[in-house]
Amino acid sequence: MDKIIVHGGKRLTGEVTVSGSKNAALPILIASLLTAEPCRYQRVPNLADIHTTLKLLGGLGVKIDKQGWARGTSELTVQAEMVGKLEASYDLVKTMRASFLVLGPLTARFGQARVSTPGGCAIGARPVNLHLKGLEAMGARIEHSHGYIEATAVRLHGAKIYLDLPSVGATENLMMAATLADGTTVIENAAKEPEIEDLASALNKMGGRVRRIEAGSFVIASAITGGDVLIKDARAEHLDAFLIKLQEAGVVLSCDPGGIRVQRNGKIKSVDVTTLPYPGFATDLQAQMMVLMSVADGVSVITETIFENRFMHAQELDRMGAQIQLEGNRAVVRGARELSGAPVMATDLRASVSLILAGLVASGSTEVSRVYHLDRGYEHIEEKLSNLGAQIERVKA
Repeated sequence: MDKIIVHGGKRLTGEVTVSGSKNAALPILIASLLTAEPCRYQRVPNLADIHTTLKLLGGLGVKIDKQGWARGTSELTVQAEMVGKLEASYDLVKTMRASFLVLGPLTARFGQARVSTPGGCAIGARPVNLHLKGLEAMGARIEHSHGYIEATAVRLHGAKIYLDLPSVGATENLMMAATLADGTTVIENAAKEPEIEDLASALNKMGGRVRRIEAGSFVIASAITGGDVLIKDARAEHLDAFLIKLQEAGVVLSCDPGGIRVQRNGKIKSVDVTTLPYPGFATDLQAQMMVLMSVADGVSVITETIFENRFMHAQELDRMGAQIQLEGNRAVVRGARELSGAPVMATDLRASVSLILAGLVASGSTEVSRVYHLDRGYEHIEEKLSNLGAQIERVKA
């Protein structure tokens, strides 16, 4: 199992280009199940979750040409012409929650699907009842059997669906199913994240891309080290709430169509943050923001409203010298602390990158274990940070 070792104290400068977003790529790849025609995708990030998705699609009988992608061209061709299996097994779905997204497309196109109930990161319960409620409204019959969801339908029909919560996964699943349903489907209280917008574009032309969370992590990396970094291809319009909070904290930002330039000319000020569905402050940037607040002047309160168990990184940050007090879904962060390097363990994807960010500013060396979480969502992050001046390496444990 690999580890990431970060030697802190280096100021980051230069340019970095963000990779394609995992959260956008996964549903768009799964959308290939809706057509027998070949779908060609560009700038697909080479990540563990992408490999899992391709394995899932391949197991269903989908043809995948990834020779160019494997050589680094980031282009994939996927064709679901001969789908011979309509089941997503527990072995795959337990490792990646997005595998559950095959339920809608398979049911819509083939009239049936059998998909294991999902797993994923240990960041709290994320039930799939909204997915199932929507499919039932469109005419599907849903049964639970031996840990699997079985959906059948002679033909889905359009429906007006209200989501009790603006779930990203449910919105994506129902959007894909609705493309092959008879009539018009209206999804009320739908999620509005950039990956939803991008999936809508992909469903019209089977293409598209979006970048967001990786860009936010590099914004924090520059700010926390007092750096000067141009994050190329980052889309500021997808990061409004996050960037506003960074400016309140004293970070200097310059945004244009080419990317986001991040500078810090003085001390970081503490700001309060509450995670909310898009266009609010993204929960996927909460851990990174907590690191920044750990070295800011003053006390900040970070309130997590999306996932009830997404503060597991706080204990590891405390081991590095942060002072974080958890109170239910609130974290009180007392800043102006000097972090020190320590052996730490990642508990999920966002926690992984938050510990690396902490290591960038900590004195001494930080050893981050269980970085397989990191490889699910960040492509070659140690190389990108090294190119900006960080002293970071990946080693075999």
